[in-house]
Amino acid sequence: MEMTGEQLIALPQQRVWEGLNDPAVLKACIPGCETIEKVSDSEYRVALTAAVGPVKAKFNGKLLLADLDPPNSYTLTFEGSGGAAGFGKGGAQVALAPEGTGTKLSYKANAQVGGKLAQVGSRLIDGVAKKMADEFFQRFNLHLAGPAPAAPAPAAAAAVEQGPWLTPVWAFAASFVVALALIWILG
Repeated sequence: MEMTGEQLIALPQQRVWEGLNDPAVLKACIPGCETIEKVSDSEYRVALTAAVGPVKAKFNGKLLLADLDPPNSYTLTFEGSGGAAGFGKGGAQVALAPEGTGTKLSYKANAQVGGKLAQVGSRLIDGVAKKMADEFFQRFNLHLAGPAPAAPAPAAAAAVEQGPWLTPVWAFAASFVVALALIWILG
């Protein structure tokens, strides 16, 4: 499975980079995430519970970061196992670039799954991955930027320039990362 995507995040690039590399932020934003443990500057252990159709399992795995170019990009590889539910492995390239007053996050990801996960079909996996990526980015935006401000009164609305909040696309995600979210799901 290969996925690409983009997200516009209404925060400066450095802040987005810090969030993507903060285990506490990621734990709060990744659906089903139970733990993220930083093993070294480039390695994490991840545990999460995920359901893809009739297959629900706890996944344990590791995530490795490489080609770090703070605050612009990195490559991540992952491998994880959900016991009888199956396994997943793959990688993603994540890039950040300034876009107006915010940051454009782009990702290119690939993943292979085996076991029961592979039996549920790629269309179902793709749908779950997109849903999880969307949920990740919503949580990520809310966690870093806080809730969107209340809408101004109608008379003042025309005078207020609204910045981008969340552009639908896995990017990390990917999708971030599904491209990215699926990667995190599969651990």
